[in-house]
Amino acid sequence: MILLQSPSRYLLQILSNRVQNLEKGVELDCNWVEFDDVRYHIQVTMKNPHLLQLSVSLPPPPPETIFSGGLPLGAIEAMKAAYPAVIQILDPPRDGFNLTVKLNLSKLPPDEGYREALLVKIASVREVVLGAPLRLVLKHLASRTVAPDIGRLVALVHRPRESFFLVPQVDKVIVVFPMRFNDSVDTILATSFLQEFVEARRTAGLNNAPPCSWSTSPPLELREVPVEAITANAGFVTFVIYPRHVDGKKLDKTVWNLSTFHAYVSYHVKCSEGFMHTRMRRRVESLIQALDRAKPETETTKKTAQSRSFKRLSLKDARGNSNS
Repeated sequence: MILLQSPSRYLLQILSNRVQNLEKGVELDCNWVEFDDVRYHIQVTMKNPHLLQLSVSLPPPPPETIFSGGLPLGAIEAMKAAYPAVIQILDPPRDGFNLTVKLNLSKLPPDEGYREALLVKIASVREVVLGAPLRLVLKHLASRTVAPDIGRLVALVHRPRESFFLVPQVDKVIVVFPMRFNDSVDTILATSFLQEFVEARRTAGLNNAPPCSWSTSPPLELREVPVEAITANAGFVTFVIYPRHVDGKKLDKTVWNLSTFHAYVSYHVKCSEGFMHTRMRRRVESLIQALDRAKPETETTKKTAQSRSFKRLSLKDARGNSNS
């Protein structure tokens, strides 16, 4: 299993290149999109090469989620806590984006190791912003309390117009993912993958992992949620997070893995589909080769109605002609 990395690799590459060539007045205006429809925009002017403007656009939230000022609950506080000295939040943000910040590269720490760690943290801005409400809930779980301004059921956006749900309690947090896929083949593969995923949790080596379950119908925790918000064609996955799963450094990993769980499943579904296509192509090629070897050695020539002859080529001959 491959886990997605928190830092945006492309954003981290741009930041590292800018820091290494800070004195060069190179203008930069770049847009790109990453999984779950998170869009980025970076702009650097030749007049101020040490100032970098970064804008982030989040997936459109469904109506059941709570957004404040175009951002998830607690996102501004999380940004200020993560980047206290080098980032300035601009209000209003760039048109078409949820968040715009100005980064002063000249204020980065001189120590190379600390500077690189800070750049990695800046490249993880997606986790800081989208994971802010989840982090708030799990921080209270670590202290065995429930946030006073959080309801009994919390909906968090993780894909365009799709959400997953939290049920905060004093001793645990229940996390429910309605799994939706547009392609029918992806739905079948995801259903099989999720069933095996739950079975793998029962192995002896994963006793400390969060308990998880899969069902075709919504769990009872979602009985008050509107039907349109919990439509799922690949079932529902439920995790139970306990305080031991968010102690110390485990908190960041838990927040990221839960925030990107659907993307994690989609990635492995596409990999499985590609692997099966490769196996089928190889099988077809081997069958054609077996048929070619079964032909008699003497070449037969056929004639058409116009008395023109042709010879059927084997797979090996056809490839040789196409390469010539």
